[in-house]
Amino acid sequence: MKEETMTDAQTKYDCEMTLAFPAAIEEELVDFLLDHPQQVHGFSLIAAQGMGQGAGLKSAMEKVRGRAQRRLMSILLRNEDVTPLVEALRKDFPNPDIAYWIVPLLAFGRMG
Repeated sequence: MKEETMTDAQTKYDCEMTLAFPAAIEEELVDFLLDHPQQVHGFSLIAAQGMGQGAGLKSAMEKVRGRAQRRLMSILLRNEDVTPLVEALRKDFPNPDIAYWIVPLLAFGRMG
């Protein structure tokens, strides 16, 4: 018997969560999200550079350039999954260098 999985069409995404974090912890965060398939059905990862007071310049190169190597992770979620995911992230990653924001999602679909 074939195991049924939730498809994009069955998933009603309500919001998008974006995580901004230091590039150095990318693999740890990816592993964490892959270990939470109940809330996270997939995500996109983007290389970024952080600037400003919250950038947390660590290396000499970042201090010279004035920008930090960061990553942005975009996660489509259901509203009911936001709080458990944020709580789990806070527990496993109590790091002030990780920022997040959540915005409503008006639509989601695929072109094919």
